[in-house]
Amino acid sequence: MKDSRYWIDTLGLEEHPEGGYYRETYRASLRIPAEDLPGCFGGTRNACTGIYYLLDAGQFGALHRLCSDEMWHFYAGDPLMIHVIDSSGAHSSLRLGSEPERGEVLQCVVSGGAWFGACLEEGARYALAGCTVSPGFDFQDFEQAKRSELIRLFPDHRAVIEGLTHGGDA
Repeated sequence: MKDSRYWIDTLGLEEHPEGGYYRETYRASLRIPAEDLPGCFGGTRNACTGIYYLLDAGQFGALHRLCSDEMWHFYAGDPLMIHVIDSSGAHSSLRLGSEPERGEVLQCVVSGGAWFGACLEEGARYALAGCTVSPGFDFQDFEQAKRSELIRLFPDHRAVIEGLTHGGDA
């Protein structure tokens, strides 16, 4: 089985601000004008974008939210747990992987506006996934969670929030 370094080098991945590694692989040439998008979008967006995303052992993808829906696709490695806190405050987790008999799914969608982050299970080595965002991803639409604020809003999910955020609120 290939290791994470193989994929990082072969796919030309670089560090992602939320944790892990990524590389954009697609940005649609079709553009959606700002006036045709909901107010959370700060301007014109590409119709769709896609990336490779890899989490290595000991890493996590910090809780964040986007204006857009994000579809996740499993490619290789160990299962990836995606934790979601929706706008009503409900927590759910999705197990992205290749073994449906173990409750894993090859694809899943996180709705725009939901807080979400990703982690590996204890003992896992890495997970390689893909993410498709529509309307397309723009860092203007990316909001990194502030631990103290999320705990204030969702105290019942303190353990998940602490596990998927960095200590400070920087």
